[in-house]
Amino acid sequence: MRLTVAITGGSCAIYGIALLKALEQLGVETHLVVSRMGEYVVKHECDMEIETLKTFATAYHENDNLAAPIASGTFESDGMIIAPCSMNTLAAIANGISTNLIARAADVTIKEGRKLIILPRETPLSVIHLENMLKLAKMGVKIIPAAPGFYHQPQTIGDLVNIMVGKILDQIGIKHNLARRWGE
Repeated sequence: MRLTVAITGGSCAIYGIALLKALEQLGVETHLVVSRMGEYVVKHECDMEIETLKTFATAYHENDNLAAPIASGTFESDGMIIAPCSMNTLAAIANGISTNLIARAADVTIKEGRKLIILPRETPLSVIHLENMLKLAKMGVKIIPAAPGFYHQPQTIGDLVNIMVGKILDQIGIKHNLARRWGE
């Protein structure tokens, strides 16, 4: 399996980092793109340098490189995950504005009929945010808000992160045992 993973400037970079680590452990090829603000949030929230983050991915592409392989529909991929997804990135994707690699790769993912999963992080949500999410959902994009459940009685932040990463992996079709499922 081959996936594009993007981390943008929405808070909750911990989800993107945990996702990359899980995909690496599962042997999934990943192509990572990080926005400028995504890099800032990774450093601010998780005290991680971009060079360390890159080690969890198979390949890394600069967000301003619109000639990267993931910018083309001919690049074979099983989908794309944006975790977290800022409202700026979400709006660009919803409105076909592909001025950077993250938005272009998402555009390609949609036009090729591949799975696109976004983990939006904002609160409260405005009508603009909701309309952009609805527009994307109508295109088949899976919207997974950064809102973990508590039915599995989490004991740590890691437990909360794992439930969300597990939900993302479920949507892309990857088997995992990151969190206890309801009834288990």
